[in-house]
Amino acid sequence: MNWLNGEAFTVLGQHIKWSDMIGNTIGLIALALGWRRSIWTWPAQFVSGLILFVAFAAGHLSGSAGKQVVVMVVAAGGWFAWSRGRQQAQDGSIAVRFATWRERAFLLGGAALGTVAVAALFTAYPALSWDPWPDAYVFVGTIVAMFAQARGMVEFWFAWLLVDVVGVPLNFANGYAFSGFVYVIYGALVLWGLRDWWLRSRTSVKPVLEGATA
Repeated sequence: MNWLNGEAFTVLGQHIKWSDMIGNTIGLIALALGWRRSIWTWPAQFVSGLILFVAFAAGHLSGSAGKQVVVMVVAAGGWFAWSRGRQQAQDGSIAVRFATWRERAFLLGGAALGTVAVAALFTAYPALSWDPWPDAYVFVGTIVAMFAQARGMVEFWFAWLLVDVVGVPLNFANGYAFSGFVYVIYGALVLWGLRDWWLRSRTSVKPVLEGATA
């Protein structure tokens, strides 16, 4: 499998690796499937995580590599959660909603505490990561985003946007140019997906008056 970490081509002086390109392309497909609320977003995310683990492990970015392990675990959990609850919406699709204030506080608090804890670990053991704080931020932010997605929360799109803000410069700085380019595309998909989930969540909460025609 060493060919995965070989160079595919060079663009504008940036060396594109096969693993970086293939893993992120599948990840892009997974995000698009998530936008469409397709249950196939989870196996796609699992495969993407597996390939990107190989890429980041070879680059000694332990935070990003470890993130892919978590991505695979959460993808398996997300598949189970969506399979169990896929009939929650009236039209048979995945039901989406805004998180409660308590859930938002849990997500934000978990993201902050998790980032500090992981960054402290990376700082104590520099061999684990070249960029402890941004690497920890992306690691924890991805977990938070996927956790929220598995529960059908619209806020998962906001979490991905926050990950993108740091993920783009981090990937370019560490030689993963294709990841950087794809994160920019992620940003556009996230905005479209956010709009779709936002509108769907508002539609799903509208009450149907008794006796009203459908």
